Amino acid sequence: MTFKDILVHVDNTREARNRLRLAAGLARAHDGHLTALNVRGRPDLPPFIADQFGPEIQEVQGRSQDAAAREARVAFDAAVPTAGITTEWRDVDGTLAENLILHARYADLTVVGQPEPGADDPAPVAALALEVGRPLLVVPFAGTFDTVGRRVVVAWNASREATRAVHDALPLLKTAEQVRVIAINPGRGMAGHGDVPGADICLHLSRHGVRAVCEHVASDDLNAGAMLLSRVADEDADMLVMGAYGRSRLREMVLGGATRHILRHMTVPVLLSH
Repeated sequence: MTFKDILVHVDNTREARNRLRLAAGLARAHDGHLTALNVRGRPDLPPFIADQFGPEIQEVQGRSQDAAAREARVAFDAAVPTAGITTEWRDVDGTLAENLILHARYADLTVVGQPEPGADDPAPVAALALEVGRPLLVVPFAGTFDTVGRRVVVAWNASREATRAVHDALPLLKTAEQVRVIAINPGRGMAGHGDVPGADICLHLSRHGVRAVCEHVASDDLNAGAMLLSRVADEDADMLVMGAYGRSRLREMVLGGATRHILRHMTVPVLLSH
């Protein structure tokens, strides 16, 4: 498997230009196709405002979105060299999360930005990670990332989500210079990590040509995210791979503590799968 079809969410921000450069680099490395998706949100107006000023506000909103889309397209054309890859521009109307989920289901990998600083809810990233069924590469809002996947930390707890994340990340793990697999709170036996925590997944990765080193640590759910980011810094890693843990409660996406902590405090791109 390689990432032959990559989708990147774009807008007219500096963070989007960083995502574009990273996504274009991945497309070149995998001889893939790169699709940029710009979503024009719909204004959410209170009924009394819509009744009195709806057409005027919608017209102003439309002009603003036209200008933002033009700026995003200029950035796309400037940041994505077409030599060696094919590209596509998509400009759609509607809800950001719904459009990202729809388009991401037809891509091998979707590149999005970290939720806004201070956001209580990491949607639409949360909805993407838990609903789309495809790997998601989340890029931090701070910093620039010229490379991704050379030195990788993998969060492993022998769960379905972690298994999915490791296999979704294989195209990057196979070419990485270093892969450090960290088994979190390992349990032994058939329901856990086996007799030697981390040994089985490292052996499996080695059969795919991945040079992986394993270690295991104990951490509660609230501290697991901080511990992982600390190990990322210790290893000078440029990517973290982890399962996205969550559940649906009253139709609202709820993320596990470690996943939520990572999305709020991430320092390197994070590949998430659910």
